[in-house]
Amino acid sequence: MKLQVAAFLSFLIMPYALADDQGGLKKDVAPPPPHAIEDGYRGTDDAKKMTIEQAKTLHDGATVSLRGNLIDHKGDDRYVFRDKSGEINVIIPSAVFDGREVQPDQMININGSLDKKAKEAVVRVSRLQK
Repeated sequence: MKLQVAAFLSFLIMPYALADDQGGLKKDVAPPPPHAIEDGYRGTDDAKKMTIEQAKTLHDGATVSLRGNLIDHKGDDRYVFRDKSGEINVIIPSAVFDGREVQPDQMININGSLDKKAKEAVVRVSRLQK
C-alpha cells in the first residue's frame, strides 16, 4: 500500500521536475518574411489593432498592443519584434515569459508602453500572449 502511494505521488510530481523553467525565445525555426505574416485566428477580436509603424508615431509612454513575431534575442531582456510594417526593439523581462517558449515563426501579441527617451523607440512589454 505504501509503495502504491509513493508511486502515485511520484507521478504527480514528475511533470514539475521535467518542466523547462528557461522560457524565452527559442531560435530553432526561422521567422517568416514580413510579407508572409498573417494574423490567423486568435479567438478574440482586438478593438484596436496597431502596427509598429503606427506605434512609432505615438507619444512617449503610450500604451501599445502589437501582433507579430519575436525574431531575435539581443541579450538580457532585449529582443527584436517584427510585423508587416517593420521592426522595433522590445524589452521583455523573464517574468513576462513566465516559462513559456516562443519560436520565431509563432504569431504573438504583446502589450506594453512605448519608450522614446532613447535614440530608437523601444516597447517595454508587460504582457505576452501566444
